[in-house]
Amino acid sequence: MKRHPTATESSNRHVDGPASKGRDRTGSARTFRWRGAADILGYLRSHPDATRVEVARDLNLSSSSATEITARLRAVELLTEAPAPVVGRGRPTTVLQPHPRGPLVLAVELRQEDWRCALVTVDGHVHDVQSRRHVTRDPRRVLAVLAAAVRNTHRRHRGRLRAVSLAVAGTVHDDHLVQASTLGWGAVDLSSVTGDTGLPLLVGNDATLAGVAEARTGAAAGAQTALHLLVEVGIGGAVIVDGRPLTGASGAAGEFGHVPFGDPDLHCPCGARGCWDLEVDGRALARHLGAPPPGNPRSYAHQLLTQAEGDPPDAALRDAVAAVAGALARGIAGLVNAHDPEVVVLGGLAVHLRAVGAAAFAAAYDDGLMAFRRPQPPPVLDARYGNDGPLLGAAAIGLDRVTDENALAEWAGGRQGP
Repeated sequence: MKRHPTATESSNRHVDGPASKGRDRTGSARTFRWRGAADILGYLRSHPDATRVEVARDLNLSSSSATEITARLRAVELLTEAPAPVVGRGRPTTVLQPHPRGPLVLAVELRQEDWRCALVTVDGHVHDVQSRRHVTRDPRRVLAVLAAAVRNTHRRHRGRLRAVSLAVAGTVHDDHLVQASTLGWGAVDLSSVTGDTGLPLLVGNDATLAGVAEARTGAAAGAQTALHLLVEVGIGGAVIVDGRPLTGASGAAGEFGHVPFGDPDLHCPCGARGCWDLEVDGRALARHLGAPPPGNPRSYAHQLLTQAEGDPPDAALRDAVAAVAGALARGIAGLVNAHDPEVVVLGGLAVHLRAVGAAAFAAAYDDGLMAFRRPQPPPVLDARYGNDGPLLGAAAIGLDRVTDENALAEWAGGRQGP
């Protein structure tokens, strides 16, 4: 049976390093007392509405231990229990659910064309999703709008909102955004997003966070080593081992779009030449069609791929899609040769591109693999969460932060409890 990670292990799955960086890990009696509770909350994120019986069985807890721990979680308004649906004979049990006054995370996704955010409860469910298109790409104005949304949410849920977790379409280095070339941004200080709220701000690359979501509960769940790739404007992703993304020495790993799989005569906005980014999205489709660079490459690409599904397809468009799908597949084969994943998961535009350019994709993927891999190549799967992957990944690392044993001890200290 697959082993379920403890909350302590889950808390070390942050894309930006352990959630408890700089926090006390000395194992005080009070903190240690909440370790089992953290394990239960971690379990509920992949098994919402689990019963106490299921929790005890899968976490190897005695019935009395499960009862005692869940009682403490109820007492400090972390969980509540409701009667489980009756199925056949047997002793009635209950399902565990977030307490209506329990802690919350605000997950935020910042994209090229818009941003969106959602409240997340301790079971990983998202609520109150809202979005807004950018009226400008000036970073000060974009961040000011985001900061206003954070302040309003903090005001509505004062005491309950415990962290803001931000997925951004850019390069994250040592917890800071150093470049978002698709937005035309260089290094930007994101601390204004939380402003004077006092809330911690967690920052991660959008493609890496989508990979976290897919590895935890999505298409790559259960794989020891997975490669996740997300195409929107350019391509990014993560290699994920045992549910944890490999983020490199400073958190900037996974910038697959900036490996030189492309034309060395092309300059990338990142400052390098020949980046793979320029071969796999709407900019590449426009170039193959002899069209000017699109203002919104993501929307442009989706529009063209929808047109390419027509019958009969436009020959020039068909050839452009085949070229871009082939470029995507060749790069994936190269990464498979380098990283040896069990599975490859595609998200964003990559799903639509592979579907429309299926023959070109399949041929280029096979041709790019080392010969010994071809009889049993790693399967290439569509992401389970689609466009929601980055937001759900941001939710996941935010919950890692607010449900580890240190955070639970802090939460309990502010409420009447044991």
